[in-house]
Amino acid sequence: MNVLGIETSCDECAAGVVRDGVVLSSVVASQIPVHAPYQGVVPEIASRTHTEWIYGVVSGALQEAGLGPGDVEGVAVTAHPGLLGSLLVGLHFAKAFAWARDIPFIAVDHLLAHLYASRLSLPARGDGPGGETPDYPFLGLLVSGGHTVICRADDFDDVTVLGTTIDDAAGEAFDKVSKFYGFGYPGGAAIDTLARRGDPGTFRFPLPHLYKPPRAGPDHRYDVSYSGLKTAVVNQLERFRVKPSAPGMEAADIAASFQKTAVEILLRALLRAVEDTGLRTIVAGGGVAANSYLRARLAGYAAGKAGAGPRVIFPPLELCGDNGAMVAGLGERCLSRGDRSPMDTGASARVQAFKRRYP
Repeated sequence: MNVLGIETSCDECAAGVVRDGVVLSSVVASQIPVHAPYQGVVPEIASRTHTEWIYGVVSGALQEAGLGPGDVEGVAVTAHPGLLGSLLVGLHFAKAFAWARDIPFIAVDHLLAHLYASRLSLPARGDGPGGETPDYPFLGLLVSGGHTVICRADDFDDVTVLGTTIDDAAGEAFDKVSKFYGFGYPGGAAIDTLARRGDPGTFRFPLPHLYKPPRAGPDHRYDVSYSGLKTAVVNQLERFRVKPSAPGMEAADIAASFQKTAVEILLRALLRAVEDTGLRTIVAGGGVAANSYLRARLAGYAAGKAGAGPRVIFPPLELCGDNGAMVAGLGERCLSRGDRSPMDTGASARVQAFKRRYP
């Protein structure tokens, strides 16, 4: 079936069409230029911009797919988590579209959609549905500006959270460090680019220690924390310097050393989960899954096990960030099973399981 997916959880106004697991279109209107002067997303500006752009974005997605409104057989939309005002724009547009066409409507979870992105096929890749898709169960690594989650996925809608961030998300830490040093916006892409020229051994930043035995509090074996790293990079930089930077390379060395530590924090928790669960497939998703160092480290870990390492699957780069195709793909699975959402479905800014308190 032709399913239209709408994504407005943060600052990307996106829509896409999926049929039988194949992406027919994916249109993303980025608000980066709108928020760049503020070096961060301004929620009120984001929701207003979604209101102005969403009609054109959806029309563009249908045109790219070669479809008209009457060819759409179902509508999926992100309902949580995200910025509440932004979510409501997409949710109400999707409801109106479905009601006007008298077609099924489904509200989906943003993070489950990111996890589903690796199951979609892009025509340019030349593979069909199921050609390179992971088998369940697998370990999921969801990393973005708002969330960092390690989970076990037993099906597309059966996910158990094993670990989360207890403070800043990975992408949030990238943005804050980049903003402080003026590396650029958005921070994740700016640091990734700058770090390629730097020496990651210039600074040795500390790794957080969260795990406590059950008698001393909750089990945080798979949780991560980024507030300490952020503080070290921003406020205690010279304390962790182990060698001088070459002339003109200070910024690149800071970016490279920070990025290395940020990724190691993720991998330490993730590899604990691999060891404890015995699952041999890791599926990544979210905007930070586009980070070149993270992709290289995970690929190197898998290859370094002489064929015995876990299989690591990343979505195509164009499906790592927020997009409508992943929403449409997840929605297609739900709709094909007969799931429907009522027209009084609301939006929710948070999902409690995706972040926990410490200790």
